[in-house]
Amino acid sequence: MSSLQEYMSGFGNEFASEDSRCPGSLPEGQNNTQVCPYGLYAEQLSGSAFTCPRSTNKRSWLYRILPSVRHKPFTPMSCGDLTENWNEVEPDPNQLRWKPFNIPKSSEKKVDFISGLHTVCGAGDSKSRNGIAIHMYTCNTSMIDKCFQNADGDFLIVPQQGEILITTEFGKMMVEPNEICVIQQGMRFSVDVFRETRGYILEVFGAHFELPDLGPIWANGLANPRDFQTPVAWYEDRTVATGYTIVNKYQGKLFSCQQDFSPFNVVAWHGNYTPYKYNLENFMVINCVAFDHADPSIFTVLTAKSTRPGVAIADFVIFPPRWGVADHTFRPPYYHSKSELIHTSIDTKLHFMRLKSALCRC
Repeated sequence: MSSLQEYMSGFGNEFASEDSRCPGSLPEGQNNTQVCPYGLYAEQLSGSAFTCPRSTNKRSWLYRILPSVRHKPFTPMSCGDLTENWNEVEPDPNQLRWKPFNIPKSSEKKVDFISGLHTVCGAGDSKSRNGIAIHMYTCNTSMIDKCFQNADGDFLIVPQQGEILITTEFGKMMVEPNEICVIQQGMRFSVDVFRETRGYILEVFGAHFELPDLGPIWANGLANPRDFQTPVAWYEDRTVATGYTIVNKYQGKLFSCQQDFSPFNVVAWHGNYTPYKYNLENFMVINCVAFDHADPSIFTVLTAKSTRPGVAIADFVIFPPRWGVADHTFRPPYYHSKSELIHTSIDTKLHFMRLKSALCRC
């Protein structure tokens, strides 16, 4: 299924977008006018502290039909196979891997993106704002009058089987296998699927994904900023008499609340804190060496840096088709005695979660 959505290009750019149905809805000259065009409400979504340096300050202004806080109180709900408690199982230093998660048949059980989340492993926690979690999603049904909001961290979503149409407050993104998308902390989104669907999620706490420094590669190579795509503004002015459900992930637990309108009512927005997608075919891989082999860090698409220089909380690395030319060397598979492909700057060891016999001994 090809994508018909519109996008703006660039990574971390200052974007501005308004739905063509409401020309002039984006205020000019200031962010929070006394009266916004069309009677809209101005809200700021912050992805960093207000006092962060300009180069790292992340925020976007959204102009919506109704305020996002006009909902009933949040109440706890079942977390299913989603967890942040790494003490549920004993640490195991052995090599582990997991079998593909089974996707429920839609004829047997309806499972949407939220109910199909399964935690595989992780380290740290969202309360300390330091660490990661790795999840799988398996679903066969679109989210109907329901959206998800992660207050804990950023989701890097990697579809493995089936396309997903992600509706966000900023607009829509069609994400297919061999593409990735990032939904940053605090952004509400809903997932539509078209068949039985499965994929991976890398969640990071306390940091945002960045493009890695190129070092001696110099100016060009790996993932180019211009190939990242951000959706354009799209809104729906829709009342939901039966109730619209917002599911909030907060400190590793799930909560839900009800409101009587769609949260995707943002008519216009501007800023540099946005969701985005990337086609992995655009990755400019660098690999040829004279001898030995380069470390897997040269295949990094996105990195989430820690406070320790040179050490990442997590790196998203791919190994695409490439020339592998070398002389006088043995080229073994990439294996390191330390967890080089999943970095963590905290002392907590990586604990693998055995959920419903999903993991097996390597």
